[in-house]
Amino acid sequence: MNKGNLYIISAPSGAGKTSLVKKLILKLNNIIVSVSHTTRQMRQGEIDGKDYFFIDFEQFKTMRSCSAFLECAQVFDNFYGTAQQTVEDNLAQGYDVILEIDWQGAQQVRKLIPDCISIFILPPSIEALRERLEARGKDDAEIIARRMRDAVTEMSHYPEFDYLIVNDNFNVALEAIKSIVVTNRLKQTHQAQALQPLLLNLLA
Repeated sequence: MNKGNLYIISAPSGAGKTSLVKKLILKLNNIIVSVSHTTRQMRQGEIDGKDYFFIDFEQFKTMRSCSAFLECAQVFDNFYGTAQQTVEDNLAQGYDVILEIDWQGAQQVRKLIPDCISIFILPPSIEALRERLEARGKDDAEIIARRMRDAVTEMSHYPEFDYLIVNDNFNVALEAIKSIVVTNRLKQTHQAQALQPLLLNLLA
């Protein structure tokens, strides 16, 4: 069985990353999103174990001290982490795995898994980003202002990523991400194993 590819998808808050990823996994087989652990409060409509594993800080600290995380980071006032064993098990089973993480987490993952594939999602403009954050209706003006400041920091790390996609037209951005995944599945190293019976027959 071919080992799956590990994808990092990052974006500033409000760029549409989560919506794109949700649609992507409906369009492709054998691709899943890794569920992160977080200390933040569960939002309305979220499900523990599906959106995140919601844990308290003491639990998070224990996991971190045991090196259980592939990456972990503080975002705003909360902590997020990706369990390493879960990711490695899914990759070994042939699944492509997506990590929705920020630039801090991406740096950590690259050190441990240098052949991961990273994609950064950009908004079409800073004005559009602000409008999207305000349209959510979830945050007050102070939090939106902080998210905007952090967005600039986040976007400044774009050179660290393999691919850049502007989410101006949702469907165009979605097809761009899909094409990256499909292209990597067609690499010779991947196909040589998947098509081994055919290749042996053709070259007999």
